[in-house]
Amino acid sequence: MLVGQGIDLVELTTEAIQEAYAAGEYTSVDLTKAFLERIDRYEDYYNAFISMNPEALDIAARLDEEYRSSGPRGPLHGVPVVIKDNMDYSGLVTTVGFWGFSTAMGGIDMIPSDDAAAVERLRDAGAIILGKTNLPDFAGHGTRTNSSVAGVTLNPYNVTKAPGGSSGGTATAVNASFAVLGLGTETGGSIQNPSSAQALVGVKPTYGLVPLEGVYPINGSYVDVVGPMAKNVYDAAVTLDIIAGPTTDDFATFAAADHIPENGYASALAEAAIEGKRFGLVGSGWRERWLPLDPKTETVYREAISTLTDLGAVVIEDPFAGSAFIELYGERPGVPSQGAYDRQIYLQGLGADAAFHSIEEWEELSGELFGRGGRGRGGQGERRRVPPARPGATEEGDAFQSWRMEIRELFRSVMADYELDALFFPQAGAPNRDLIEDPERPDYNPNNWPELPSNIINDFGVPVVTVPYAYYEDSTPFVLAFIGDMWTEGDLLGYAYIFEQAVMSRRAPELIDKGSN
Repeated sequence: MLVGQGIDLVELTTEAIQEAYAAGEYTSVDLTKAFLERIDRYEDYYNAFISMNPEALDIAARLDEEYRSSGPRGPLHGVPVVIKDNMDYSGLVTTVGFWGFSTAMGGIDMIPSDDAAAVERLRDAGAIILGKTNLPDFAGHGTRTNSSVAGVTLNPYNVTKAPGGSSGGTATAVNASFAVLGLGTETGGSIQNPSSAQALVGVKPTYGLVPLEGVYPINGSYVDVVGPMAKNVYDAAVTLDIIAGPTTDDFATFAAADHIPENGYASALAEAAIEGKRFGLVGSGWRERWLPLDPKTETVYREAISTLTDLGAVVIEDPFAGSAFIELYGERPGVPSQGAYDRQIYLQGLGADAAFHSIEEWEELSGELFGRGGRGRGGQGERRRVPPARPGATEEGDAFQSWRMEIRELFRSVMADYELDALFFPQAGAPNRDLIEDPERPDYNPNNWPELPSNIINDFGVPVVTVPYAYYEDSTPFVLAFIGDMWTEGDLLGYAYIFEQAVMSRRAPELIDKGSN
């Protein structure tokens, strides 16, 4: 399918772009124009974006001049990408999906003075940020992406099905080829779930691998992460190479200093091996009590297991059976002060020119009470104002850390007892949910993505890489999750790459032209 500028954008990869630039087939400006034309054609229907970057073409022109004079900065030079709108881009509004942070919706614009650290790394690598993508208010939903700023995002595979959340806007933009790749964030499934709903390679990294500075938080002290979402493993690995690693913008990232492959994640893919590796399968010892596999999912999962063993891997059925893993997870303590603390740190970092630097200042300017909805549009749900105490200074924080170490050690002991290299799970235990759960209650919006690994995995901070495998009869994908111990992103990407190359199952959605509606 040829579109504007004569460039075929569907399933376009970073490698193909760099080859085209080197051959002089088109420029960054040509490519950016083509993507903007495609967005203009389809966006009104799919609603992936909250805002566009007015500087995108100017940035592309500067990158073209740089390419002519000194060559490419690297594999993302001139590559159009998107970022979720809970991530800062200097001078653009960060809405977090919440009407109250948008003047256009009757709130107060929240405009940062600089980029989020991960966004800055993307821009320094030569990526062109086309726009900021939709998310449910405050990234607070893992199934559907419906914000009080932009409304409902659709799933290009089947518009009657959920797009996944909370990085659903990024997922739809990437899946629909509105961009080559994008960044999502995750607290409890927000990269994995939409990647699963839309057949993407999503990397939920180890906590601390990618900086969180400049990202509006849910649980920045313990759980939140930033990760790439792409159509193939190589593009995800290239992006992780750029955004990962230590920075004084976020001192948590120094924990990753000795855990990044020497030559990077992408270069390690060529040396990846899966033959003889041992993978644990999902069973009653993990989560069957909470979410058993749907028969349709069980069938395709068994097919995927056969594919894995055909590649020479060894599988272990239900290694967590009898380990008390479920019981220990059920004892998870809460961390009640973490949200207020993390949010205050973020707001203080907006820069001197920002309209407000605390929720109290926002309330004074807006005349609204934060968390009580305002004009009936919903808020963050903070009915009782919690003091922003540093979680590590509280007994609740200590209790969570103690529990997290305990469950992480149990996870590691099971992995060691069975000599497992990783887990090989279906990302979701059932096919995709309907976009409208109950036609008689169109506003009913349960957070019910049938996720298997995500909430548990996030709580003890280990990584996940999703990879597409097959499609159900309703055209929605079945996606697998490779799960490992902390800092094993390189291994997981390698397994996912070999598996991806063996099946090559991802297919592009057929988009509906807005003019036909």
